[in-house]
Amino acid sequence: MSDQERNKELIKKGYDAFSSGDLQAVLDLFDDDIEWIQPGRSAISGTYHGKTEVMEFMGRLAEKSPTVTVKRLIAEGDTVVAITDVSIEGETGEDADVFTVRDGKAVRMEVHGDTGLLERVYGKKELAAG
Repeated sequence: MSDQERNKELIKKGYDAFSSGDLQAVLDLFDDDIEWIQPGRSAISGTYHGKTEVMEFMGRLAEKSPTVTVKRLIAEGDTVVAITDVSIEGETGEDADVFTVRDGKAVRMEVHGDTGLLERVYGKKELAAG
């Protein structure tokens, strides 16, 4: 099996674990210093560093019981792109999640998708008083 195929299999395992509600199995696939980038201005948007912050993010994400279905996995070098269908509280969208994998662990994840969907479902991020 090539490195690219191993990387794709790692990411597939992560989505399967997420779908079954096994967040610990998802976290086990991440490097301790994972960087997760969730774009937009929703209440859950931001850049999360390390497993603790990512676990807190996933807990907030899971409050709305999203369904994520992988349609396609594409791998080149240390990059795996997952094209997914996302469904949350009657809202649906398509994401392209871009993972960087090193030494058998995901070290970076950046979501590209409908940021407006997350704003509608989770609300907008509150601005800090300045």
